Amino acid sequence: MLETSPLIDVTAFWIGPVPISDGVATSWAIIFVLWLVSWLGLRRAKLDPGPVQSTLEILVEAIASQIRDVLKRDPRPFMALIGTLFIFLVTANLVTVVPGLRPPTGHLETPAALAVIVFFSVHIMGVMSRGFGNYMRHYLEPNPFLAPLNILSELTRTFSLMVRLFGNMMSHEIVIAIVVLLAGLLVPIPFMLLSILIGVIQAYIFSILATVFVGAAIGAAKVENKGKSENDH
Repeated sequence: MLETSPLIDVTAFWIGPVPISDGVATSWAIIFVLWLVSWLGLRRAKLDPGPVQSTLEILVEAIASQIRDVLKRDPRPFMALIGTLFIFLVTANLVTVVPGLRPPTGHLETPAALAVIVFFSVHIMGVMSRGFGNYMRHYLEPNPFLAPLNILSELTRTFSLMVRLFGNMMSHEIVIAIVVLLAGLLVPIPFMLLSILIGVIQAYIFSILATVFVGAAIGAAKVENKGKSENDH
């Protein structure tokens, strides 16, 4: 049940003078569990994989296929960002099925942190792909007078990325809390099943949007490189 506002940090424990919120503590636990599963599943990778390794390989290949479909290029340079985002978000969104745990994505700080990571990663990948000068010049297109609007659009889309994830997860958590309050514990079971679907969908949307943003940042590099190759021939 939602007992506190998602806009208020609930302190789980303290590290010296630093308070660690409930959402941050849950995120750390998720990161540790994901690392442990990955380590146990892949530390002795085999050509004839076991169930854990097979599941991880299928998941990685599915993510790589989605990145390839969106970016139309080798997905490997982008797997660390997009793959990690998707796997973390799916796990974070689904911890709500564990009694006593609340999804960290239902608190503002986690979606904000993830959106900031996407923001900086997009620009870093854009600069690495196109070069600093070429990347900065795209803010002057199609007209230099539109540069302020182009810069503003970078900020607003990052903000919308954060608000979309936070709003959907928070509102769903509130709906579940209201249903539990009014109908008891058994009736909301279908809603809990729905929450699994919603959690996966929200993780997918966030990751796909991050991929689209990366594609917009590096997309011109493909055209530029193709043009250079044709001129060389």
